[in-house]
Amino acid sequence: MTLISMIQPTAPSRPARTVAFLAAVFLAFISNARADAPLEGTQPAQWRVVWADDPATSATIVWSTAEPGRLHSVEYRVRGEDAQPAVQLARSGRYTGGDAELYYHRVELTELEPASAYDIKMISDDEESPVFYFVTAPPHDRDFSILHGGDSRSDRDTRRKMNAMMGEMFASSHDNDEPADDILAVAHGGDYIVNGTKMKLWSEWLSDHELTTTPDGRLLPIIPARGNHDHGKPFNQVFGFPEGDLNYYGLNIGSQLRFITLNSEISTAGDQASWLTEELARSRPKNRWLLVQYHRPVYPAVKGPGAGLQSWVPLFERFNVDLACEADGHNIKRTVPIRGGAMDESGVIYIGEGGLGVPQRTPKTDRWFIQSPGMADKGNHVFVLTFGKQTLHGKCVLLGGEVRDEFSIDARTAP
Repeated sequence: MTLISMIQPTAPSRPARTVAFLAAVFLAFISNARADAPLEGTQPAQWRVVWADDPATSATIVWSTAEPGRLHSVEYRVRGEDAQPAVQLARSGRYTGGDAELYYHRVELTELEPASAYDIKMISDDEESPVFYFVTAPPHDRDFSILHGGDSRSDRDTRRKMNAMMGEMFASSHDNDEPADDILAVAHGGDYIVNGTKMKLWSEWLSDHELTTTPDGRLLPIIPARGNHDHGKPFNQVFGFPEGDLNYYGLNIGSQLRFITLNSEISTAGDQASWLTEELARSRPKNRWLLVQYHRPVYPAVKGPGAGLQSWVPLFERFNVDLACEADGHNIKRTVPIRGGAMDESGVIYIGEGGLGVPQRTPKTDRWFIQSPGMADKGNHVFVLTFGKQTLHGKCVLLGGEVRDEFSIDARTAP
């Protein structure tokens, strides 16, 4: 086993091409980005792709309409093929929450080809969406990146700017000669809106999410976690989960990353801890990288620790989780590697804590676990996590493109 390397801030990689490019195009992009598809009649809008199962062979497509309509479906086929598209009917219903009348339509696509682009068109009665596309996850061992962030709930203007920046990062990641830069999805650590029972707020968030779509129509898949502001039934309807789903699950992205989403808004012990024990025991021997995401931090930079400190952390350490992605605190942080309540090179690193659209708090930098070689700051941001065969490289990108922090973690198992 290879121990996690001591985390040290590093100079930004490829700054002339990546960071400078993002900063240069950012303002132009947010002014030209197209979102806010009109919610009128049965015109499809608020489209999204959700990954919660096996993203190499499946995806959940969800969209909204203002009226219930009669018949809703998705046409899909491999991008570039001339074959007649397949058609799958949607499951539909009215969103629960407040006075806003809005309807969801969900299609679960399965038996897809890995590492393949699929054109999709959402159809509600006689109205059609534009043709979009998404790309399934690779089945093999290759380099790639994902985004991680949280807390997009209370500053809509900043949220839209962050979404536009992520959309540009997503688009540009497929237009260069660095395979490791290829962004496949965004993992969202929760707190999408201020009050999870209010569909008016969800509707605004869903329209804003359209800003992450690339200019050529590629949809950015989302891996959602539930936050403390996301209580109520709409969360499962928005992200295509079955009614009553408890929102903890694991999925593989590529053959060597197991990404586990936990729910800090229900009991962290009991059934969830038992499931997590089995999931980690099964996943650790099979995967080079083992990551978890959840909302309430266990080593917070501002607040008190969540219940996962007792229920989950011993399991993270027992099974050598590589990185824990947190939210909720409204700040930036990266802890030192922690094991047994102390700094240890073989321990777990925790990053966060949410900057996709909330005013930022000042971290309590006297806490030992965020002192150097850890770090803490404040600023709206998203993390870019790049997975290689020997190293996980993390980068915290501020709104506007500046890289605030970079770190690397060595693989615990040989490739």
